[in-house]
Amino acid sequence: AWTGEIHGRVVCDVCGDSSIGPEDHVLEGAEVAVLCITKSGEVLNYQAFTNDKGIYTVAETMSESDRWDACLARPISSFHEHCTQLGETSTGVKFSYNRPSGFSHRVKPFVYSPANVPTYC
Repeated sequence: AWTGEIHGRVVCDVCGDSSIGPEDHVLEGAEVAVLCITKSGEVLNYQAFTNDKGIYTVAETMSESDRWDACLARPISSFHEHCTQLGETSTGVKFSYNRPSGFSHRVKPFVYSPANVPTYC
């Protein structure tokens, strides 16, 4: 059997400055959708939520002939009370999945920012 894993992180860019600083933090409970098409043409839709480290993970075990071929990961929502505005560069990420069995693919972080940037920024 073939095994694959896709993971990434969701963060809050508190000052909306597109750089990670001491005021920024990970987002727990953010929702991410991962859509994959297999080598046999089947479409698989996954839903994942971030843990307390801001990391989401999707994993699957399947036959080699049915393994993931290409995937699209995209942020769905942030349930944080302040950090709910999706960053401009955090739309969906398309990628080919050509990792051997047992290896994972890391997706670039998805970034949310507050609707109202704090005054200390």
